[in-house]
This record gives sequence, C-alpha cells and structure tokens, in this order.
Amino acid sequence: MTVPPAFLEELRARLPLSEVIGRRLRLVRSGREFAAPCPFHNEKSPSFTVNDQKGFFHCFGCGAHGDVIGFVMRHDHLSFPEAVESLAGLAGLPVPRTAPEDRQRHEHRKGLHEAIEAATCWFEQQLRAPAGAAALAYLRRRGLDDEAIASFRLGYAPSDRNALRPVLERAGFGIEILVEAGLLKRPDDGGAPFSFFRHRVLFPVADRRGQIVAFGGRLIDGEGPKYINTGETPLFHKGQLLYGLSRARAAAAEQQPVVVVEGYMDVIALVRAGYAGAVAPLGTALTETQIEILWRLFPGRDKTPVLCFDGDTAGRRAAARAVDRILPMLAADRSVRVAFLPGGEDPDSLIRGRGVAAFKSVLDQARSLVDVLWEIETAERRFETPEAKAGLKAALDARVDQIADRTVQGFYRGEVGRRINELFWTRWRSDRPMAGARLGAGRPQRPGAPRPMMAPPEPPRRPKSASHRWPRLLLTTLINHPQLLDEFHEILALTEIGEPGLDDLRHALIVLADGVGQGDRSGEATAVRVRLAALGFQELLDELLDPSTYESHRFSAPGADLAMARRGLTDGHATFCRIRIGRELVEAGRRLGQDGGKRDLSRVITLRSELVLPEPEPEDPV
Repeated sequence: MTVPPAFLEELRARLPLSEVIGRRLRLVRSGREFAAPCPFHNEKSPSFTVNDQKGFFHCFGCGAHGDVIGFVMRHDHLSFPEAVESLAGLAGLPVPRTAPEDRQRHEHRKGLHEAIEAATCWFEQQLRAPAGAAALAYLRRRGLDDEAIASFRLGYAPSDRNALRPVLERAGFGIEILVEAGLLKRPDDGGAPFSFFRHRVLFPVADRRGQIVAFGGRLIDGEGPKYINTGETPLFHKGQLLYGLSRARAAAAEQQPVVVVEGYMDVIALVRAGYAGAVAPLGTALTETQIEILWRLFPGRDKTPVLCFDGDTAGRRAAARAVDRILPMLAADRSVRVAFLPGGEDPDSLIRGRGVAAFKSVLDQARSLVDVLWEIETAERRFETPEAKAGLKAALDARVDQIADRTVQGFYRGEVGRRINELFWTRWRSDRPMAGARLGAGRPQRPGAPRPMMAPPEPPRRPKSASHRWPRLLLTTLINHPQLLDEFHEILALTEIGEPGLDDLRHALIVLADGVGQGDRSGEATAVRVRLAALGFQELLDELLDPSTYESHRFSAPGADLAMARRGLTDGHATFCRIRIGRELVEAGRRLGQDGGKRDLSRVITLRSELVLPEPEPEDPV
C-alpha cells in the first residue's frame, strides 16, 4: 500500500499525538509535554514522553521513538496500512490509493511550492531595492524594524506588470505553473500573463507547516482595492487557512493564548508584543473550517480562542455574525471568548499608542459566548409588555436551538433562563412599587442590614375554606416538586389569589419556572426555595412549608412520590373548580329567577356543563 505523502501529513495534522495516545494511556501534562509509564517496557517511574509540538513520542528508558502512525503500529500491533486505515477512520478521512497520477499530483504540488518560495525570495529582495522605497517607508511608519520585516518575510511587488515573469522563467518555472500558483494572471484578451500583485506590500501566507502558499497584498497608493489575496489555488483556499497559523500552532502547544484579529499588521503587532498565538482570517469572516482549525490548535481539553473585534457598530455586527456561525458547532470544552477593542482602535494602533498592557486589559475583559449572545439579543429592546418579554425569550430560544450538542444546549438553556428570570423579576418588582411598599411597610431595618426584596409585614392567616386553601396547597406542592412546574404552569398563572403576599410569591414562582430547567427537575426543590428566600419570601415559605400542611395533604410533602403529587394537584384543581363553578351557578340561578333573561339562562346551562369534571380521589386533597 502506497499512501500519498500529503495525506499522511494531513493525518498527522488532524490527530494530535496526545489525543491518540491519550485514548490508550493515561497521560499527565509535564510542562510542554505529556508523560506516562512506557507501554513498551515495564517501569515504575514514567519515562515515556509525548510532544505535540514536535509530533513525536520518546521513551528515555527503552528508546522507543516515533510519530502517531508509528505509535499505533507498535502499540496496537498493526501493519503500516492497518495503522493508516485506523487513524483515517478516527480522523474521518478516506484513505486515498496511490496511483501513477497521485505521484504526478504530488510532484506537481511540489513544483507549486517551489515556485511560490522563489517568488517570496524575489519579493523580499525588491523591498530593499530602489523601487521598493515607498513600501519600505510604509512599513517603517507602521513601526516595523528590520528584524520584524525579515521574520515575517515581508516583500514588495513592483508596479511593473512584467517584472516577475522573466525572473521565474529563468529559474526554470513554466508559465502554466506560475498562473496556477496565483503569481501570474491571464488577461481577458488572451495576451501574455502578467503579475497578479503590483505596487503592493506583500505578506506571505504560510500553511500549518510553515510553507508559503499565498500572499496578501496591501496597495501603497493609487487606484484599486486596499487589500487583495492570492486567488484559489491547489495549495490555497482562503476559507481554510489563517494568517499566522504555523506560529500559533507552536504557541498553543506551549499553552499560550490564541487570539483572532482582523488584519496582517494586527497579527504582526501582537506577535512582536509576545502574543505568538495571534492569527487572522484572510479577507473573510471566520468560516466553520477556520473555527475547527482554531480548536485543533489547543493540546488540552479547554479549547477557547479569543475573538477580538473593534468596539464600533461594525465590530459588533461582525461579532454577531461570528456567534451565528459558532453556535451550531459548540461542544464540551469547545467555545470562544469575545473581546472588544476601544473605539477607533485596532490591536496594532492600541499597542503602539498605549502599550502592551492596554491590549492585555482588553483580553482580560474578554466575555464568554453566552455573555455576548445575551448582549446581542437584549440590546435596544424594551420589556414593558408581555409581548416584548415573550419576544426576547423566543429569540434566545431560537439561538439556543442552533446548538447541536444536546448537553451544551441544555446548559445554555438553563443559563439563558436564569438571566431572563433575573431581568424580568427585577423589572417586574421595580414596576410594582406599591406592592413592595405594602409588603415592607412598618418593618424596622437594622442599621446596615440588607433590605429584603419582598416580605409581608406579618404572616397571612391560614384560610379555613377549601377554596382558599387550594392556592396555598398549589404553591406548596409546586415549590416542593418543581418537576411539575411545566405541567401546571397554566393553572398556576390563572389561579386567583386574593392575598397580596401569596400573589407576589406566585408571580415570582412563575418567573422562576423557565429557569429551573427542562425535563427531569429532581433535586431542584432546594434551589427554588433558596432563590425564593433570597427574594424576600422566607416567612411565607416557613408558613407554607410547615409540616402540619403535609399531615392532611401528604402529596404536597417534599418526599412524596411525583405521581402522587401530580394526582393530588389534579384532584385538588378539580375540586376547586367545582366549588367556584357551584358558586357561580348559584348566583346565575338567582339572577335568572329575578330577571328571566336569556343571557342568565345560557350562563346556567354553560356552568352546569362545566360541572362534568373527573371525580376526585376518595381522599379529598383540599
């Protein structure tokens, strides 16, 4: 079996060595490497090391050494073809079969690499030539010294459209390969190909192995786009590569932060400032492939690059687009943080104007993705009406629904629900000053003591009639069994409660209902009670949750079976409805006897039909 070398490189790049070996051994991080007892000989202390940055394992005890393919062959007792097949399956790649045309393709790609490398060297020379004086002056104005220019291999493409072609032809490169590499462009009229880049500072773009595959060109002056990139070639697809990627791979392996910025000069400025993990997309918004590349840079579990945007309106729109693209891709330990720069600044200008500490402060204030999502959806919204509140919840629910990973989606739904509860509860409470004043009136405060958010001046008296006991019983049961909040949410919302303190508690429980979670809510009762107590309802909770309540209504107790609690609430609501309808029927019959109107007759008939409800259990719950 002969496998194309390019495929083996792809396999090694896609599968970090520590990830593959970590499936078979328990690895422990040791500085830049991982360590473990060697699987190839018996030893007491670990002498087996794994280095993702260098791409090999080594045992100082027995001398075992190799790459990811060699490890799988040796550890799993596989042949080379079997090891490649195994790793390809893990990476989700089909194994190509080498044919004569595959070998030709490999040689052709090698020729493209060589042509681009030759052009890079020539562009570097032109920057120092008289024709490159304006380009060199531009770089100097941007604060770059000779070391930085050499390190990033910056160059200059002369304005003469025919300057590059004869140089590379003399070096043995044909016209066709120069066009295919993106160095030359054929005119529409069929004439001789000419230089694609002209009168531009050139920023060489390397692949993940550090080989130059393309260029970004910045116009010095005159007409034309400010920046252009090499077109799509066999070596370069701008949506599948990042500027600065090869440096960022090494930086991430050393646990340095990975920061995504907008432009070439931003990356250069950050690398010079000590942020070697800086990368930038190539003239487009981040693609799904680039996001996956970013996550693969991290050797550990926590894969969280920082996306850095301008703080203006355009920057926030770009952040919103990035959130849209990233949400469906989130998974355990795979996310991003978002940082916003001060208005009018980019990383390059910020560092040159205010120093590295100013940029560090920006990174320190980077926000989690859920924070940014919340800010995007709540910005410029007003929440005075139920419809507006429902609109926010619907918008956030739609966003969270985009997350494919169900576990991550569940945690996002809980976090978003908690924030909605806090926002609406705070607004609802602030919109009810009379209720707050009524409930807190006459209660002296200790100097310096925190003021309760809501608490009645005295515990309401325990009602004796069944129709008045029902609201209390409903609240007690749902507080002890929040698993039933979804099921009885409408009943809770529509039940009339005449006692102001209990009505406030009911509203708070309705608001909390969306944040408790979905599905199995066992174990949430304590959290609900703690939250309600924090909102100022401790005295009401003490009364409602008194053990004497459970003596006569066992289904409402914290330890009651969920099915019993459900049946108790269902039967209690049916009894409550019978009492209410019976009273309305008596009143409607009285009016019918007095006036004999058709409307009263219709009402009596309707109420009698509503009395046909399921019979309660033998033990009346209220």
